[in-house]
Amino acid sequence: MPVKCCFYRSPTTEAVARSENMDSLLTSQAGLDAFRTFLKSEFSEENVEFWLACEDFKKTENAEKIASKAKMIYSEFIEADAPKEINIDFSTRDLISKNIAEPTLKCFDEAQKLIYCLMAKDSFPRFLKSEIYKKLVNSKQVGNQKKWFPFL
Repeated sequence: MPVKCCFYRSPTTEAVARSENMDSLLTSQAGLDAFRTFLKSEFSEENVEFWLACEDFKKTENAEKIASKAKMIYSEFIEADAPKEINIDFSTRDLISKNIAEPTLKCFDEAQKLIYCLMAKDSFPRFLKSEIYKKLVNSKQVGNQKKWFPFL
C-alpha cells in the first residue's frame, strides 16, 4: 500500500496515483537505478539512499544488528552535519536523537515517511520530465511495443 503523503488530510487522487507509481519505481531495479542517477544529478541522492537503508533496517531481526544498523543510519543521515544529512524537521530529528540509544525497528518511520513524500511530491515529477527517464522508457520499448514497466 502506498505511503500517504498528506498525513493530516485525505490524499487527493493525484497524490495517491503518484505514490503508487513511485512505489512501483522503487521496486523496479531499472527504475530505481534511473531514479538514483537522476537524484545524483540534482545532488539529492541521500533521500533515496536513506529510504533504502530504512527499508533494509526494517527487515533486521537480530537485536545487536538493530542497534548497529540504527547507529549507522543515524550517523550517516540524521545527526547534524552527517555526510549524507537528510532534510527533516527539528522535532523528527530530535525524537530520533532521543531514542537512538535504544532503537526499535520503527525509530526511523516518521523520517522515512517525510523523505518519501519529499521524493514523491518534488523529485519524482521532475524525474518523469527528465532525459534520464526518457532514455529509460526508450530502452524498454521493442519496436512499437512497450515492455511491461509498472510505473509508466
